[in-house]
Parts: sequence; structure tokens; C-alpha cells
Amino acid sequence: MKVRKYIFINNTNLFSTTIFFAHHYHFSLNAKQQIMSDSKKTMVIGASENPERYSYLAVEKLKKYGHPVIALGRKSGKIGDTIIQIGKPQEAQVDTVTLYINPELQKQWADYILLLHPKRLIFNPGTENDDLYQMAKANGIEPLEACTLVMLGTGQY
Repeated sequence: MKVRKYIFINNTNLFSTTIFFAHHYHFSLNAKQQIMSDSKKTMVIGASENPERYSYLAVEKLKKYGHPVIALGRKSGKIGDTIIQIGKPQEAQVDTVTLYINPELQKQWADYILLLHPKRLIFNPGTENDDLYQMAKANGIEPLEACTLVMLGTGQY
């Protein structure tokens, strides 16, 4: 059997295109599982329905790259098919929490974030907070001062 490799230039649909080919060209179940296992359940704190906000763009891009998203904001709403929730829902196995709220607002979220115990906590530009950074580190959570959008765009997510 000949195996052909395809390179797709359009990164925006890479995940769905890969799933399409895996399904329609009968890749093994292991190959499909590998594709799905690369997704990281991500909680976006500070999500907004405003398309000019970076949190909005992050939710869209995370979904586009195949990551399950939990969006939390001050007001309920929707970003595409993702519902923006209010409050602090019980969630299990959150891989990443990415922050879009200022350090003052983070004080009311710190215990919740630590309780979720994600693998990593991303402080997007303008959200840097030494206290929460150190608390995360002390609790075995990898804190990163980075930009979620840049990480996704450069394959570092």
C-alpha cells in the first residue's frame, strides 16, 4: 500500500482537515486518537462577546485549532458556538487557564484557578501578576507570561 503525505498551507483549518482525511482515508484509530490527544481543554477567564477583544479572538482561535474551550466572563453571551458562562463552574481536567483579566480582578479568581489545578496558567500581556505567578508555581502549575494568540500561531501552544 502506498502512503502519500500531504502538506496543507491553510493552517486555519489544519485540525478539521486532518480529521477529515483521517476519517475519509481510513487512518488507523491510533492516528485519530493522536490527533485528538493533542487538544488541550482550555479555560479562558475574561471572555467577551466584543470581537475586538483579544479574549474573543483567543476563544475563536483555540476552537479553530481543535481545543475544547470553557469561556468565563462578566456577562453571559456567545462567541460562535461557545457559550460565555458567568461564575466558577466545576470543571475537571483543565489543561490550561488563560487570563484576560487584570491583576486586581485575579484576586477573586486565584483560589478557583488553584483548585482547578491546570497544567499551566497563561498570563497574557497586561495580566502579569507576581503573586498569582508564585502561587501557581508553588502548587505545581506551570505559569507562563505569554500570549495565547502568538503561541497558537507559532505552534507553541
